[in-house]
Amino acid sequence: MGDQVDERLGSDELDSDAAGGAAVKADELCMEIDPPPLQENVATAEDWRRALSKVVPAVVVLRTTACRSFDTESAGASYATGFIVDKRRGIILTNRHVVKPGPVVAEAMFLNREEVPVHPIYRDPVHDFGFFRYDPGAIQFLNYDEIPLAPEAACVGLEIRVVGNDSGEKVSILAGTLARLDRDAPHYKKDGYNDFNTFYMQAASGTKGGSSGSPVIDWQGRAVALNAGSKSSSASAFFLPLERVVRALRFIQKGSETYVDKWKAVSIPRGTLQATFLHKGFDETRRLGLKSETEQMVRHSSPSSETGMLVVDSAVPGGPAYKHLEPGDVLVRVNGEVITQFLKLETVLDDNVNKNIELQIERGGTSKILSLLVQDLHAITPDYFLEVSGAVIHPLSYQQARNFRFHCGLVYVTEPGYILFRAGVPRHAIIKKFAGEEISCVEELISVLSNLSRGARVPLEYISYMDRHRRKSVLVTVDRHEWYAPPQIYTRDDSTGLWIPRPAFQPDSCFLSSGFKNVGNIANHPVSLSGEHVHEDNNHGLADGVTSMETNYEDPSAYVSHHNASDAGVKKRKMEEDLPADGSVADVSLNETGETKVGKPNAMQDDVLMDYQGVTAAAANASVAERVIEPTLVMFEVHVPPSCMLDGVHSQHFFGTGVIIYHTKDMGLVAVDKNTVAISASDVMLSFAAFPVEIPGEVVFLHPVHNYALISYDPSALGPVGASVVHAAELLPEPALRRGDSVYLVGLSRSLQATSRKSVVTNPCAALNIGSADSPRYRATNMEVIELDTDFGSTFSGVLTDEQGRVQAIWGSFSTQLKFGCSTSEDHQFVRGLPIYAISQVLEKIVSGANGPPLLINGVKRPMPLVRILEVELYPTLLSKARSFGLSDDWIQALVKKDPVRRQVLRVKGCLAGSKAENLLEQGDMVLAINKEPVTCFRDIENACQALDKSNANDGKLHITIFRQGQEVELQVGTDVRDGNGTTHAINWCGCIVQDPHPAVRALGFLPEEGHGVYVARWCHGSPVHRYGLYALQWIVEINGKPTPNLDAFVDVTKELEHGEFVRVRTIHLNGKPRVLTLKQDLHYWPTWELRFDPDTAIWCRNIIKSLKCSTV
Repeated sequence: MGDQVDERLGSDELDSDAAGGAAVKADELCMEIDPPPLQENVATAEDWRRALSKVVPAVVVLRTTACRSFDTESAGASYATGFIVDKRRGIILTNRHVVKPGPVVAEAMFLNREEVPVHPIYRDPVHDFGFFRYDPGAIQFLNYDEIPLAPEAACVGLEIRVVGNDSGEKVSILAGTLARLDRDAPHYKKDGYNDFNTFYMQAASGTKGGSSGSPVIDWQGRAVALNAGSKSSSASAFFLPLERVVRALRFIQKGSETYVDKWKAVSIPRGTLQATFLHKGFDETRRLGLKSETEQMVRHSSPSSETGMLVVDSAVPGGPAYKHLEPGDVLVRVNGEVITQFLKLETVLDDNVNKNIELQIERGGTSKILSLLVQDLHAITPDYFLEVSGAVIHPLSYQQARNFRFHCGLVYVTEPGYILFRAGVPRHAIIKKFAGEEISCVEELISVLSNLSRGARVPLEYISYMDRHRRKSVLVTVDRHEWYAPPQIYTRDDSTGLWIPRPAFQPDSCFLSSGFKNVGNIANHPVSLSGEHVHEDNNHGLADGVTSMETNYEDPSAYVSHHNASDAGVKKRKMEEDLPADGSVADVSLNETGETKVGKPNAMQDDVLMDYQGVTAAAANASVAERVIEPTLVMFEVHVPPSCMLDGVHSQHFFGTGVIIYHTKDMGLVAVDKNTVAISASDVMLSFAAFPVEIPGEVVFLHPVHNYALISYDPSALGPVGASVVHAAELLPEPALRRGDSVYLVGLSRSLQATSRKSVVTNPCAALNIGSADSPRYRATNMEVIELDTDFGSTFSGVLTDEQGRVQAIWGSFSTQLKFGCSTSEDHQFVRGLPIYAISQVLEKIVSGANGPPLLINGVKRPMPLVRILEVELYPTLLSKARSFGLSDDWIQALVKKDPVRRQVLRVKGCLAGSKAENLLEQGDMVLAINKEPVTCFRDIENACQALDKSNANDGKLHITIFRQGQEVELQVGTDVRDGNGTTHAINWCGCIVQDPHPAVRALGFLPEEGHGVYVARWCHGSPVHRYGLYALQWIVEINGKPTPNLDAFVDVTKELEHGEFVRVRTIHLNGKPRVLTLKQDLHYWPTWELRFDPDTAIWCRNIIKSLKCSTV
């Protein structure tokens, strides 16, 4: 199939990776658009000038956006080239990989910068060409002519010019000379689009990204070929011959009238045997067994320039040629005519669709006559897909069936989305069995899906082309929350160029009903860990209906490309290898007073209970602490849906260890670090060390400052035996750990095996100093942590206990970012101890009844605690340094007397923007006292804030004594009250996810004065914001001149915008730089919707704000 090393397609991609980029690795598929160098022998310069003056106005820049992944193409935005081949009807010729096999939105920009929307009318199933249409009447200020197609003019030595959008430039003209007309079709990628069964032309023109679809013209201004791809390691460019293009264009012209409002779809007959042929020289065919008399006959019947014959390379399983034609067969005749060229063979096939043809072949010197049915090529080219929870699934196309050697029509995963990514199903997988039912077509998959309810967990079996001989089995979890729209089927409409969605299920489908009324329908059927096949694919991209998302601000095309799937895989692999884990425990007094015994199990259950207790206690050489704490440990697996990656969360998939801190018959609570459960919009699965069961958990509390989260579970889901062996840990908040104390570090391995070691506390009050990440996300601040002399490395988390197994701290994972130079950074994590007092205080409020808003937990509404905090980032400074800044001896002595161990003073690093302390405290201020009491550590400030809650007569302000520029200053500083819900409301508009700025953004110290309530957290590949460059890390402050100070105002403004309307957007970046851009709203593929957490039902609900059929919230 030609050189496989570094050939590439030619369209200039905008979204090659998380940083963006257009450069491509040598062995990867890339879109390209470049014409050849300069040589002139035949025509004069004046001839070329006249020709180019006619050609250039007819060449257009195509800006295409693939709205969904489909078949061989991923979602994304790119530039390419096309040219007018029928001015009256408004037809543009370009490449197939530009037109895209799936949903596409495109615009053509003419030479004078007039822009018109274009719609796909045909993309060839095999060859690299396709057509767009536009309204000729929309071009008012440019005179141009169509470019005639002259495939017969191509010949070796012909001087050519390639006119197109080279590397994103509007017009580029490259020269060259045709060197070959019989090159094998280039092979771009083993799992992507490849052309075949045709010759290509070759010239040393050095085309680059963006030149796909450029006309290859001669000195008379005729197009003799279509630029398609190039070899990145040399200047070679590959051009598609135009014979089949001319045929397709004639069919379109015959079947359509001058452009009117309704374009009529045209059928172009295309036939196939599902076999790939190569053109081999006569010497090679002789070695394959071709008889000499046959060779003589072929040479006599063919032109004198003929150099070889067609040889079978492969046949697709299940196709007409399968088990009839074999690799190495030499094609002699078709329907009695000697055929040695691809063009003649394809003409016969296209003229005999659904008819039998007779083939004469020679196989190893033996002549055979075969009668084969010519199949309709369009019948095996998918024109619909199922979108469910971000996954795109459709019948396997002929293109991919040929690449993978599978049957056409199998159930193919072109994008795993959330539902399949969560299960570990990779791209290009073939689904074979689902929920116990064999799956052979998409309709069968839809039928099985329609009978599943939300939260159901069912097995799925699949195969992949990388490991085709073995099925892999995984567990698929149906979304319990409304992260995505209900499943839809998109069907291509060639008359409009759109893909029309319709519901995949009936309204009464189980899938559309909520499974939350009885969480037991998931949990009453526990999943044995030993029975689950764990499959981890390190090459998953962010999958997202929202197919994939980015956080970066800059235009991706400005950077070097590293494929997005690879980049996301590094992050995922990192999170799996450095699994974040954490533990937190419950106070013994709470257990004694609040814990309710589960009913006595029957005799058989009692035996099972004793067995599990025996297993837990029988670990060889286990310490007392390990035996006591092991039944309280829980392994977390957390997935974040791509549709709601809020608050700067840096990965989709987390692992970690938590500890049960409360367990009664009504509610269980587990504490874990926030590098395992980072945001509330998460799906959490809990696996218990005490009992082999996996059940869902719900995020109920995220501490706004401390690095821990509380997760609830339903104890009844454990069953009577599980609920008996699982219990809460005993918390020991006092006395606090001191330097030199011995502790036991206990945690779980990924195989749920308890591991422990005895360690010594080296520093019980180490202050954290974590810098901001490139994309702001939660970072631990104003915290003192515990350091040990020895641990199990940065991947191990758990708890710190005394000899009796009482928990004194959780050994949790912290996220940070290491930066190398100005532009390179890498996510990193480390583990430290978090004193248990912070958790026990919040737990006591939850159990005894807090003063915050209620939250439904296991069917019972419980008031959740509010946390009063001073929204100021502080850091400690040694008193010796403070003296140098002018701090008096009296204050130094008072601070030493207050805390002779730390010998430090707290200084202000910055106030959170929008906090009540802003504009009162300044960077560098030393906090000396609160309410006249000296302050030396973060806990002193926390205690002062809690004292305000207990005092009835207060205005929420702290009386703070600070030292500023040599002077003592007394201030009344307000505090802020925060809940533990995290972000609970987000809006997706035109493919960007906006939310209120989260604390990590506010910690940067800047909020726009024009309004700061609409912060862009993410953007989606293939969306309008991707196409027009509205990236993350900025605020939207105005739309069409109307202010958007908050999300409610934003909704009011966007509800008035219509489909296809250009919108003027004013933004302000995190660095304060303002910008104005325009984008075109697309409600067909990207409706406006919101995701909101409802505390009354504990469900994340998805509501449509504006779509083509709906315009109410």
